[in-house]
Amino acid sequence: MLCVEILGPRQAQVSQRPDPQASGDIVKIQVLVAPMCTEWQSWRSGKLSCELGHEAVGVVVDAAQSKRLKVGDRVIVMPHAGCGVCPACRSGEHIHCTSQRDLLDETGSSSGIGCYAEFLLKPDYLLQPVPDDIETHHAAMAICALGPSFTAMHRMQVSPQDTMLISGCGAVGLGAIINARTIGARVIALELNPYRAALAQELGAELVIDPRAPDLIEQVRAASGGYGVDAALDTSNNEGAPAVVLELLRARGRLAFVTWSGSLPVNRITGKGIDIFGAWHWNHDVFAEELLQRVRDARPLLDRLTTHRFAMSEVASAFALQETGNCGKVLLYPGKTAQA
Repeated sequence: MLCVEILGPRQAQVSQRPDPQASGDIVKIQVLVAPMCTEWQSWRSGKLSCELGHEAVGVVVDAAQSKRLKVGDRVIVMPHAGCGVCPACRSGEHIHCTSQRDLLDETGSSSGIGCYAEFLLKPDYLLQPVPDDIETHHAAMAICALGPSFTAMHRMQVSPQDTMLISGCGAVGLGAIINARTIGARVIALELNPYRAALAQELGAELVIDPRAPDLIEQVRAASGGYGVDAALDTSNNEGAPAVVLELLRARGRLAFVTWSGSLPVNRITGKGIDIFGAWHWNHDVFAEELLQRVRDARPLLDRLTTHRFAMSEVASAFALQETGNCGKVLLYPGKTAQA
């Protein structure tokens, strides 16, 4: 099969690798589209790999001994390979499993765990069937574009009565704006990239502020009744952002993170009585129906969020675009041409 391989700093190519083999409950998926996420950072740094990508929508081509799926099923591919038996997995929180399966070892394959490829392997319980009325490119938005912020807002119980702050308008943050606006909440966004700031407004952010603004706190409070926002979500991955976002919340506000950087002052958390949540992904065992309905409801906004499409042979150009930040969600297609 063909797959993307990083050869060195800012060097990527499409390479030939052996086709993966299905076995047991591990099925073989033909990738139809792979949304691009943070893998461009590995391209920039030159982290060698031929197993790239953690998002995909595809079709089952070998169901092995699966009792859940059959050949021809169109599916959303969830990230990672949780064991399926630990307490986290049994509750549908596979992303938090600490005993990930080794799919290559179990199947005897030498490749097949990355999504920037023609084929991949995945346990059947990490594949969510796509309803016939949802287009493949819209289903692709149900993974990192909408999923993490969907979980964050569900845990924060965001409602139409809330004013919500979104910190960072990369693809996850822009998807968060869509989630919030589809719920009916007001949105204030923080973003310094002009392209993404403009896209945030197009997607429904009422106000977009440069987080470096010296009067940031005053601007946010003025736009939220004088006390600060009801709920906030940081997606920026900026070391200094968490403490700043904390100050933009009202007392007894709610704060969630889809990020891995930064720290918080405990005295301010306690003093303001803030509820804090960590959200990595979404629970398809519990929320599939609700999130897929969100995809249906948000289709026009999802079309605006998807700013670029590339054939897999054009992956180096796709990485270079992502590095500039002048994009929303980028889709990669294993075929010879990028599909509409």
